[in-house]
Amino acid sequence: MSEKVSSAAQAQMAEEPKLSPAELKKRAKAEKQARRAAQKEQEGAPAIPPPTANGVPHGQASQHDEVRQEKKAKIVQAKSVQQSKSSGSQESKGERVAPSSAQSLPARGKTTVAAKEEAKVDSTVVELLSHLYPIQRRANMSGVSKDVHPAVLALGLQISSYEICGSSARCIAMLHAFKEAIHAYTTPRDTSLPRHLVSHYLSPQIEYLRSCRPLAESMGNAIRWLKKLIIEIDPDKPEHEAKNLLSEEIDRFIHERIVVTDQAIAASASKQIREGSVVLTYAKSNIVQKTILQAHAQGTRFRVIVVDSRPLFEGKRLATSLMHAGLEVEYVPFSGLAHVVKDATLVLLGAHSMLSNGRLQSRIGTASVALRAHIADVPVIVCCESVKFAGKVALDSIVLNELAPPEELLLPPSHAPIVPTNTKDTPEAAESNKTKTLHDWASIPNLQLLNPMYDITPAEYIRMVICEYGSVPPSSVPVVHRLANEGM
Repeated sequence: MSEKVSSAAQAQMAEEPKLSPAELKKRAKAEKQARRAAQKEQEGAPAIPPPTANGVPHGQASQHDEVRQEKKAKIVQAKSVQQSKSSGSQESKGERVAPSSAQSLPARGKTTVAAKEEAKVDSTVVELLSHLYPIQRRANMSGVSKDVHPAVLALGLQISSYEICGSSARCIAMLHAFKEAIHAYTTPRDTSLPRHLVSHYLSPQIEYLRSCRPLAESMGNAIRWLKKLIIEIDPDKPEHEAKNLLSEEIDRFIHERIVVTDQAIAASASKQIREGSVVLTYAKSNIVQKTILQAHAQGTRFRVIVVDSRPLFEGKRLATSLMHAGLEVEYVPFSGLAHVVKDATLVLLGAHSMLSNGRLQSRIGTASVALRAHIADVPVIVCCESVKFAGKVALDSIVLNELAPPEELLLPPSHAPIVPTNTKDTPEAAESNKTKTLHDWASIPNLQLLNPMYDITPAEYIRMVICEYGSVPPSSVPVVHRLANEGM
């Protein structure tokens, strides 16, 4: 019976007139719809029988038409497979993608819901600075490598909680911790200290400190110097001699690049403070504190204005130490900057780092202080060691910065203000917001807390930069940076 049907179909196909390209395309489209309808029927979904190329419904087509369509479907399917292998044409994509796309609809729905949930969770992230959020501070010591030395573990907790604050202080503490870790190190068999110490032992210490808080520029320069020193050690040198050498060089680095450098900078910068001057400074810088104390020890009579801001209030410690030293100190919140800058004759600022384009990266708010001083024609002098000079370039505070935990901006619960109710909120939402404070900021819609640590001060606001190489303009920062690296 099948042979008769096949012969009849072949005879009918032979008698069939030659179709134009448009008619062939129309027929192929109808056959494609027929195949989709058949597949939907197999899956149990109701389907409307599409019309054939002759306009007759698919269910009423003759037996010859069914055989002919089945044969043509096989031919089209073979062609589609061949085309997908060669060029991946649109017809072949239609043959193979349509069923999978129908099956993936529920999965797409789940993905959309998950994306919405993720967007809801991340609504507290400020999109402009989203690239800085992955750098989160370590809250505990879970997952810390067993190779991390106890001295480095303690240092990480101290710098993350601001017990050790300031670029120079963090750098000195890091080098002392590395010195203890190196003394506890033992070179494994079948290897050498220069090859194993850096990659297998020192790297976990650095990664742990970086996870507690991003490294300062001075810390990065000190790490590069230490790695270079370790690599240059003779592999045949006995281990105890190599350790003693590293310990001596670390002490020499701290003494020459930080301690003696600070003394030289303080001696040079103190000459800028004259009798009757009014020195304005912002937050707290160790080198600025040494400069003011040295000028006072030399017998110069002057007044100091300390401008401070939340959340760290570093200026409180500076004002307290200067007051105990016998200086006349005026402590002002950041909101009073515009008023007190009129009385200042000199602005002394510390630095987190000096960038190669002459810009200053320092505690956030420094740029506003320098701007106000520039408008009032008050000279701005930056005291900065060359170990803080960077080869980086930045034009704003967006690319290079550190985001501190937003919870640091919150006041104690007893002093936390109540979040005002939005008039557009529903009665239920308004009722729930009545009892919310800023401590519930993560659950309050349309509220984001941002706590950046640093800002960028333009070079045109800075009169000079005082370092161990002397007093230089901001444009000479890359030259000093190159000289300092050659010395390292």
